Amino acid sequence: MSTAYILGSIAVMAIVTYLVRMLPMAIFRKKITNIRIQSFLYYVPYTVLAAMTFPAIFSSTGSKVSAAVGCGVAIVLAYFKKGLLTVAVGAAAAVFVVQMI
Repeated sequence: MSTAYILGSIAVMAIVTYLVRMLPMAIFRKKITNIRIQSFLYYVPYTVLAAMTFPAIFSSTGSKVSAAVGCGVAIVLAYFKKGLLTVAVGAAAAVFVVQMI
């Protein structure tokens, strides 16, 4: 790849990132009072995080079975309100055990 291509790619990514953050502030100047829109916007960060995380979970291990077990353990631990470190270590340990079997 050429230097111009890399710099152009970085510039495009910077512009897109800036527009995504700037446009809502420029378009919506008043406080949003519609309860449905507020509810929708409340869940957007969680949805985006899940959309980025779940494909990575299922492609990070050697098999889909171990990935599913690790994901299941993480979901159960998170449901019982365990800390982030406990959830991560528990899921990694579950994947390790399944990979060893």
